[in-house]
Amino acid sequence: MVEFKQSEALFARAVELMPGGVNSPVRAFRSVGGTPVFIASASGAELVDVDGNRYIDFVGSWGPMILGHAHPEVIEAVREAAGRGLSFGAPTALENEMTALLCELVPSLEMVRLVNSGTEATMSAIRLARGYTGRPKIVKFEGCYHGHEDSMLVSAGSGVATLGIPGTPGVLPALAEQTLTAPYNDVPAIEAIFDRFGSEVACVIVEPVAGNMGCIPPEPGYLEALRRLCTAHGALLIFDEVMTGFRVALGGAQALYGIAPDLTTLGKVIGGGMPVGAYGGRREIMQHIAPVGPVYQAGTLSGNPLAATAGLTTLRLLQRDAGLYGRLGAMSAAVSEGMASVLNAAGVPASATHVGGMMGLFLRGQAPRSFAEAKEADVATFNRFFWGMLRRGVYLAPSAFEAGFVSASHTEAHVAQVLEAARGAIAEALAR
Repeated sequence: MVEFKQSEALFARAVELMPGGVNSPVRAFRSVGGTPVFIASASGAELVDVDGNRYIDFVGSWGPMILGHAHPEVIEAVREAAGRGLSFGAPTALENEMTALLCELVPSLEMVRLVNSGTEATMSAIRLARGYTGRPKIVKFEGCYHGHEDSMLVSAGSGVATLGIPGTPGVLPALAEQTLTAPYNDVPAIEAIFDRFGSEVACVIVEPVAGNMGCIPPEPGYLEALRRLCTAHGALLIFDEVMTGFRVALGGAQALYGIAPDLTTLGKVIGGGMPVGAYGGRREIMQHIAPVGPVYQAGTLSGNPLAATAGLTTLRLLQRDAGLYGRLGAMSAAVSEGMASVLNAAGVPASATHVGGMMGLFLRGQAPRSFAEAKEADVATFNRFFWGMLRRGVYLAPSAFEAGFVSASHTEAHVAQVLEAARGAIAEALAR
């Protein structure tokens, strides 16, 4: 019998100290119910909680652990860097190495600014787009999450969708009015926005593969249409590759689909598990950032030597492994399609999606193409299935609206364990 006694005790104390007992909302398990598990350690593809329960991990710290947890080379590099000092607030050679490598790997990057998180990266890119174009409005897509910056919470995915809360409390109405939204994968809707507001739109920001309403790939021609419309109307196209960058391909989704955005935001993998983010793009645009330009953005910890070391080591390991992305794609297909097949065999309509190391499982007969369709999935059954999987040693995202992730450490043996767990979990879910 799986027990969570230590996690329950820790959470009881946590709710007295932190809002909801957590430092990021989805961790609270509000959507799936029950008490979140508290993690004690991790290695490779597995987690161990404070009660000693072991799990196959398909969250991967929400994406960055592409090599698996506690990769020996990454840990050793960070240990050595820590011995030289934790933070300087001054330039280091590591920053040159990191930005040069990002420009080498990501096709559209000519200049890069390092920051501390994905939210900071998207916030800064939006400000830069407005400063560069002199225009007020931005366009985003329903269910896409770009961090908790004010403008980006309108019709957001991720925790906002998971918890079912309004996206704009605390956001000034005048600011929210400058954010225009359209359904993901809907070209006529974005064309209509440009027909009406084209001269006012500073940028379009998009997850090239949506990952915050589950994993929803772009339909053929969709990203091309965004590129065409932005070019025609003088707006910037921003790819939010915080999740897809180095997850779906070594050069990100823009390399996979052959689309060149004007600006790109990055995070997750480039920190190798440590807090980091970046934004970059064409030199002409990036030269508008202070100190050479008028658009201000700063950060004492930007380019932190530990985060840069972890990221550099991770990216270089990815470079060295020519077959990695083929294996990740095969693994995410095996896991997601395998679970969907088990659910369908049990009479529960389910569908799977996957791109590179990202995957989605939807309790819906046909894979969704938009947030509205994702919300049609059977969330109640998913929640019971989630707990059945957790009790059987499989850690899925505690939300029906989040992507899952595989790593280089997952094996065929893990897949077999997952499918066996899924058969038991769905039988238990249906018996309730």
